Amino acid sequence: MKEFDLIGRYFSEGGHQRKDVVVGIGDDCAITTIAENQQLAVTTDTLVGGVHFLMDAPAKSVAYKAVAVNLSDLAAMGAEPSWISLSLSLPEVDEVWLQEFVSGLYELTQYYSVQLIGGDTVRGPLSMTITAQGFVPPGAALQRAHAKPGDWLYVTGTLGDAGAGLDILQDKLEASGEERDYLIKRHLYPTPRVAAGTALRRTANACIDVSDGLLADLSHILRASGCGACVHVDRLPISRALYQVVDAKAAYNYALTAGDDYELIFTVSEEQRGNLETSLTSTNVKATCIGQITGHNGQLDLKLHNTPYKKPEKNGYEHTF
Repeated sequence: MKEFDLIGRYFSEGGHQRKDVVVGIGDDCAITTIAENQQLAVTTDTLVGGVHFLMDAPAKSVAYKAVAVNLSDLAAMGAEPSWISLSLSLPEVDEVWLQEFVSGLYELTQYYSVQLIGGDTVRGPLSMTITAQGFVPPGAALQRAHAKPGDWLYVTGTLGDAGAGLDILQDKLEASGEERDYLIKRHLYPTPRVAAGTALRRTANACIDVSDGLLADLSHILRASGCGACVHVDRLPISRALYQVVDAKAAYNYALTAGDDYELIFTVSEEQRGNLETSLTSTNVKATCIGQITGHNGQLDLKLHNTPYKKPEKNGYEHTF
């Protein structure tokens, strides 16, 4: 199949159509309109087969995850997603795989009112690069560098599920029944916390999403803000499903170091703490306080029932070249 036939058949039609897209797929460039009193947030992520997703993963989940990780980056900045572009590398044209891929892509873009406005297709190893763009009011973007000593440290949702789901798929962890299905789904179909991200613009100081693991991603906030943190391991939000398949120590390790959860880690001042629940009320997302930011530059302490807890050997997933 020729490139433009592939684009025309699978990507030119369908998906959400936004009024701020003047020219979409089919020309040399897309043309969009930026709303008044808005700034543009832009993020790009590449997912490579065998590195960021299993080669036998369902095509629908591959596309879903590729979009979700980009929307999660926008959410961590408090931006409302608007458009994506896609560069897709395929070793061959598998029409069944492509149809499922498109299904996953449009399922998420339609849900978040995001439009695919362009991209590229090439022949090569299976990989995809998505650039996502979104809007945020001037001066309202959440950043890693704004945490302050005394801030309370929160995380949305539950942690460790996706890492356990990956281990189940790789036969490194045994699970059955509803717990197995739940944990695998959390790995294959992560939920970007878009609504929570925009709601947190009013209350949070700093924010980042959990892509490489809680400890790894929290360290980025600490480094950028010049602060330290104390995390209470016994307060980590852990799902019932994860507790059903591993013991408490293993659950803590998954929650601290496993990536791909795409929950939000954020800090809130004492003054804004009372407003947090109100801010998140309409999002149907629960946030759990797991510790506090300290003035110790870069120092990250773990405690279990207020006694020191030994850090895992690795903070999380490490990208190597």
